[in-house]
Amino acid sequence: MTKILIIDDEKSIRHTLREILEYEKYKIDEAENGKVGLEKLKEEDFDVVLCDVKMPEMDGIEVLENARALDHTPQFIMISAHGNIDTAVDATKKGAYDFIQKPPDLNRLLLTIKNALDKSNLIQETKVLKKKVAKSNEIVGESEPIQEVKETIEKVAGTEARVLITGGNGTGKELVAHAIHKLSNRNKKPLVEVNCAAIPSELIESELFGHEKGSFTSAVKQRIGKFEQADQGTLFLDEIGDMSLSAQAKVLRALQENKITRVGGEKEIKVNVRVLAATNKDLKEEINQKRFREDLYHRLSVILIKVPSLKERSNDIPLLVDKFLEDIAAEYGTSKKEIEAKALDQLKKGDWTGNIRELRNVVERLIIMSEDKITVEDVKKYADTN
Repeated sequence: MTKILIIDDEKSIRHTLREILEYEKYKIDEAENGKVGLEKLKEEDFDVVLCDVKMPEMDGIEVLENARALDHTPQFIMISAHGNIDTAVDATKKGAYDFIQKPPDLNRLLLTIKNALDKSNLIQETKVLKKKVAKSNEIVGESEPIQEVKETIEKVAGTEARVLITGGNGTGKELVAHAIHKLSNRNKKPLVEVNCAAIPSELIESELFGHEKGSFTSAVKQRIGKFEQADQGTLFLDEIGDMSLSAQAKVLRALQENKITRVGGEKEIKVNVRVLAATNKDLKEEINQKRFREDLYHRLSVILIKVPSLKERSNDIPLLVDKFLEDIAAEYGTSKKEIEAKALDQLKKGDWTGNIRELRNVVERLIIMSEDKITVEDVKKYADTN
């Protein structure tokens, strides 16, 4: 049940608001002044606070300011008979959701509470999603090869050095890029990802640099490219080995001059972007075959990080399996499934050409197809580890 705290020094106001809100099925508590209200907020979590502005000893603005320092801050709706625009602006600047004059209009009050609750729910959902994303981007493992990767990330993250991340499909190159950005000085700004292999060669320049309206047949409006979107942040060019030579030339210029020009445009636009790149190809062989520019390679590879294959870090398989069992159970809304030690040993014998991505798929398959516990027989039956 939604909990609302009414903080007001007028007993009649508290009583009236309580009657209205309890009728709407809200759980109500009261405080006769700001100090009592703040103590209640410290002791108990509320979803919304209706708080008078003018009160003796501690006014509503002080209550709001103090409440903002608590672990859980409910949505504040300020109410006052002496309100003016300046008071309302001051309250919202300090974090209040809204300001309502006394006597409050019933319909507006109920709508404001509903909207405040919607905002609170959205904030909570965003926090949960951020935690999920952070967890999904976690680099799991304690083997020597993966520890070397983690140590390199810690050393280079705080610099502006460009990083080239290499490794096979499914090894987790994008996790390395996320970790570098998260630990960098640019982590308050966006990490913008571009999968160069997924974009047709004729569209890659528009994707990276944007285009002006009318620059080609389907350019019905101006588009901001990934370089501009990543300004002050990080641009992650995944599968850069699949980029066309013409796009490579423009990327090289952007890295050299910190400027880009939109397709069909003439104006140079300054950008401040840290570039991370990844590939599953041997770029030196691509250079020999005239498919990749050597000068771009040297621009990108200030720091080289090779992500090991799963076969090179098979001792990490039990940790990875445990994480996947937990993650998939959370996705399915079920309890975490157990796995036998012998089943884990069997999984460690696999070739895992698809690396971590393949392992996760196999774990999901085992969860679905096995009974109460994943056995070694399940692994032999549903995973190609022989």
